[in-house]
This record gives sequence, structure tokens and C-alpha cells, in this order.
Amino acid sequence: MELTGRVAVITGAGSGFGREFARLGAKRGLRLVLADINQSALDATVQELRDAGAEVLGMRTDVSSAEGIQALADATIAQFGQVHLLFNNAGVASGGLLWESTDADWQWVMGANVWSVIHAVRIFTPLMLAHGEAGHIVNTASAAGLLSAPNMGIYNVSKHAVVAMSETLYHDLALVQAKIGVSVLCPAFVPTGIAHSHRNRPAELANSLPPTPSMLAAQQASVKAVESGRISAAEIAAITFAAIDAGQFYIVPHVRILDSVQQRMSDIVSCRNPSSVIPLLPVSP
Repeated sequence: MELTGRVAVITGAGSGFGREFARLGAKRGLRLVLADINQSALDATVQELRDAGAEVLGMRTDVSSAEGIQALADATIAQFGQVHLLFNNAGVASGGLLWESTDADWQWVMGANVWSVIHAVRIFTPLMLAHGEAGHIVNTASAAGLLSAPNMGIYNVSKHAVVAMSETLYHDLALVQAKIGVSVLCPAFVPTGIAHSHRNRPAELANSLPPTPSMLAAQQASVKAVESGRISAAEIAAITFAAIDAGQFYIVPHVRILDSVQQRMSDIVSCRNPSSVIPLLPVSP
């Protein structure tokens, strides 16, 4: 797919994968619409890319809000007239034993990780279909969308939902013979800011009680695992753009997890109880 002059919308563009998607997109000649809830991080990315000569629109966006995504789409069309690539990348992480997760925990994670993709697919896909040109949608899920490790229940649920949405979107677009490809990105741990995503948690969705021991253990393990990741966000971006070029749907950069994915599929086909999964975010004894 020729990218020069095409328009890409990237959520979560202030840091991590989103920033690297934007950097690589700028090098590939894309015109960029960048969204993030963190204004200062967004401004820094926008300024960096403008200084490098890219054509960039930055817009602070709460991706959990339908109104926020609609405003982002309206601004994109007003500025560039079309959209060709959509990176549904914004997301947050939360851990802890499933029954200890609060209603506020569920609302926060599902809003950022699931409703953001629902809103963007519903609002942007018709815009991409309308011009009839080639396009591509990348949804950032996780290895947690292919496995169900303990002590990270809400995150697992949210990322399984993103994988299911992406698979269905792929089939639906094929059904109408659209020129729009789909990819779902399922990395394991990568050094990004996701282990500290609570920094952007809305005050109205804060918990009134202190975190439980399982939540604290999950947070500590998440920080350690993310910081020890051996594949960089820039490498993930390069892998993702190569998948777009190749029309590849499943993007699994950490291939070592595929043995566990295969074991899970085997359990399902054989109607066995789930095999033990090494906890990605272990509970301290």
C-alpha cells in the first residue's frame, strides 16, 4: 500500500507505540492526525514531527467518549478531507484478582481499551469506505487477548474483546469487498508507559478504597515486566508497518507466546480444562 500523502489517525500518540507509529508514519510520508488524553505528551510529539517537516494535526481526545471520537473524526475531515489509516492504539492496564476489581476499574479499562475501538470503528470505517481508496485499520490488542493469565482479568477481557472485534471487522469488510485491510497487534511486554497508565485515570473513576494486595502485586510485576521487555516500541512500529504492507492480520511480535496460544487452542478443541498459564502479572505469596 502506497502511504505517501495518505492520512493516518493515531490514538495514544503521545507516547509508546502511538508515538513510534507517528514517527515512522511521518518518515513514510503520511499526513498525521494524532490524539492523546495527555496534552503535554501530545504537544511534544506533534512539535517533534512538525519540526521534522511532517504535516500534523494534534487533538486532545478522550477515546472512551463517543463525542470525543466524533470530534476527532470531524477535525480530521475538516483538515485533510479523508482518512486512509486508523491506528486504534490508546489503552490502559489494570491488574488484581477478578472479584476484587471494582466497578470503577471495569469502567476505566473497558472505556479506554474497548469502547475506544468500538467508537472509532463505528465512526471512521464509513469515512474510509466512502472514498473507496485503499486503507488499513490497526487495532492494538495484546498477548492478553490470546491468553488468559491470572491476576489480570479486566485487561484480559478488554483485549480478548479487541481481538474478537478485529476478526469480525476483517470478515465484515471482506463481505462487502472493501479495499480496507485489518491487523490486530498482540505484543507481550514492551518498554512503554502502560505500566503507569493510572497517571491518566479520570478522577471520577478513582477507587475510594486503597488497592488490595493482589492489585499492588500486579502493579509491581507489571512495572518490572514492562521495563525488562526486549523488543522496543520502535521495533513494534516497524513490525506493524511491515504487516500493513503485507496485508497481514495477526501481528505477534513475541513469537515465544505462540506455544501457549497453541496449548490454549488445543484445550478448547479437546474440551479440556484450561492448562496452567505462567502468570504475566503474578500474585505475591
